[in-house]
Amino acid sequence: MRRLLVALAALSAMVSLASPASAAPRLTLPPPTGPHPVGSTDLHLVDSARQDPWVPTGPRELMVSMFYPALLPLGPKRPYLTLAEAKAFLTESGVPDVDPARVAGIRTSARVDAPPQPGKRALVVLSPGFGKPRTTLTGLAEELASKGFVVALIGHNHESHGTAFPDGHVTECAACGSESTLIPPIRATDVSFVLDTLTAPSSPWSRLIDRTRIGMAGHSIGGYSTPTAMVADQRIRAGADLDGRLWSPIPAAGIDRPFLLLGRESEYTPAGPDTTWAGSWPNLTGWKRWISVAAAGHASFTDVGVLGEQLGLTPPGTLGGDRGMVLTRAYVSAFFDKNLRGGRQPLLVGPVAGNPEIKFWN
Repeated sequence: MRRLLVALAALSAMVSLASPASAAPRLTLPPPTGPHPVGSTDLHLVDSARQDPWVPTGPRELMVSMFYPALLPLGPKRPYLTLAEAKAFLTESGVPDVDPARVAGIRTSARVDAPPQPGKRALVVLSPGFGKPRTTLTGLAEELASKGFVVALIGHNHESHGTAFPDGHVTECAACGSESTLIPPIRATDVSFVLDTLTAPSSPWSRLIDRTRIGMAGHSIGGYSTPTAMVADQRIRAGADLDGRLWSPIPAAGIDRPFLLLGRESEYTPAGPDTTWAGSWPNLTGWKRWISVAAAGHASFTDVGVLGEQLGLTPPGTLGGDRGMVLTRAYVSAFFDKNLRGGRQPLLVGPVAGNPEIKFWN
């Protein structure tokens, strides 16, 4: 009995010392569904030929997270955000009461610096929403990598709250408050620089990337930036806009390459509040799809929907975060499989019984 009492006392002391963060449920992202393990590494890229447009005291610097099919699931799991990035992200998102350590403690499915599978593969560039860290598209990036794509997730410096660099310094959102129309040309140049860097003969990534099969997708202003990047860089063979208003219409000359519009039904239908998709639709002259998702919110196409649901922050009536992730992953990966790899994708032909939230518009 004495031993039992001592053990109970020790347990009680441990519980009393536990922090609220340690008692809170762990935040997680759903694992990817493809057959390949996923590796990841971060790149710090410096465009010495270009002055940063937001803080013109030095060259344009970017943090880029690479995801790829790994040979083996070796190495530690990838951290989601640093503590400083998590603090900035939560403050910007209007939820400063959440312990940043919970977000910084997230570990994704990707393994840091795991050895890549050999062979050249299609590349997909991802561009996040304005003010959001690049990691909010991690769930999509890991899904694409698990299905055999190489993914470059770009952090457009000074366009999000809190971007940590290898030397420890953290940049803020100097671009916040700027006109939306100023951002796509800057992001388009960022994308071309990243493509130049990754596919250069001296780059180790050139052995993993098929230069003839490059696509791009973005959320919100990243989606708005995608057609701008496609007009500027013919290497981008297919593009997807995830819930991003096209503040500047696609040029009348048009885009003759495959394009996917995927967004909220409450906003993006031919009769919905937004008119920019309908205005640009005729100028998409290649293979195209316009798909809406019932009950989706703006965050439903990113990790924010998943994490918000776990934190109890999802507005009533909004599509669940996990369900939003399932649909986003399914339709985006199907789009790039069809248009970069020639795969057969019945999912893109029209509605299916298993996805009642989805509507096609033509």
